[in-house]
Amino acid sequence: MSSSGLDLLRAAASPAAILDTLEQTLLEQRDFHRWFDARMIRSRRELGLPITQPTSLRDIPEAQEVAWRSAYTDAAREAGFHFLKHNLLADAWAYFRTIREPQPVRDAIENLVRNSDASPGPDTDELLNVALYEGAHPVAGITLLLKTHGTCNTVTALSQMIGQMSPAERRQAAAVMVRHLHADLLANVRRDVERRQPTLKPDLSLRQLIAGREFLFADGNYHIDVSHLHSIVGFARHLHREDPELLLAIDMSLYGQQLSEHLRYPADVPFDDYYTASEQFLQTVAGINVDAGLDWFSRRLRQEPDAPDQRLIAFVLVDLAQRCGRTADVLPVAAPHLSRMEDPNGFSFTACCVESGRLDLLEQTATENSDILAMATVLLLKNAAPQSPSA
Repeated sequence: MSSSGLDLLRAAASPAAILDTLEQTLLEQRDFHRWFDARMIRSRRELGLPITQPTSLRDIPEAQEVAWRSAYTDAAREAGFHFLKHNLLADAWAYFRTIREPQPVRDAIENLVRNSDASPGPDTDELLNVALYEGAHPVAGITLLLKTHGTCNTVTALSQMIGQMSPAERRQAAAVMVRHLHADLLANVRRDVERRQPTLKPDLSLRQLIAGREFLFADGNYHIDVSHLHSIVGFARHLHREDPELLLAIDMSLYGQQLSEHLRYPADVPFDDYYTASEQFLQTVAGINVDAGLDWFSRRLRQEPDAPDQRLIAFVLVDLAQRCGRTADVLPVAAPHLSRMEDPNGFSFTACCVESGRLDLLEQTATENSDILAMATVLLLKNAAPQSPSA
């Protein structure tokens, strides 16, 4: 605090005036961290608590705990808004994250990304760090990274971070990446076709452009980085039926099937025949030939001799069926491979059977596995009856 600020404090006539002067001076100096400390000194004094170490959450008497936490939250929120007003995102995020109120920072990030000129510099770096790497708004961070650092860096970052995102964030990020790569691929393929057919009809889809034009892929030719294509088609499995990007991703899978074999990277089962399996999966999610898609993965499961791979395929099959409302149809073929999977934070075979109305299958597997817990669950559910309200 400057000497003039100290003089104002000394001239204050009361404790309340001292605090008012302190807070006002710190606001004028944009020293918002210490303004937060000053606000907590005020709160501690009002609650009759020691004013040293004003932001400490330790040793708060139980009788004052609710009031203290409320005062702490209010002050942190106000400090966060002061930082946001001056576009100090990292500082704002520290406060809003602490009180579990991310939306103001998310809104600010969306606005900054929308109006960003994508030029490199400290401001862009801070925005990327808070949005993407600190998790304030991963989807906006992916969008900005795409603008500023290109596809390769963005694919790498998303591949590393997608497991930490929420399902909604994965879906939104996948949509961003599919739109971006599809637009580039469509433009590149169209240019290649127009070199030979200058009078090409406008507005042809990627599917229409590649149909019957084997010359596009002759001699190992390709039109987009094939590693990016591989990754982003994989990201597309996080899309939902109502997402328009799903149809774009299906067309990208069809394109991938035409690539020379050495350009089609392998993947884990059941996506070892990557683009064919991806097309089947994405079409089924989109509601296109659902029976054929479920049958394709069911056959793949029956044909697989390796037990760990059988479990992987069965899991994909059930996940796909759940997204189509067809879980009950595929559980019988998947049950032998999944009946012992009970993750409290993930897939539960018991919950899957109950939710799809297949208590009969749960009872059958409980008997086969001598699983008394599953059997007790079946019996309890079978004997459940509405309870009469207490008198």
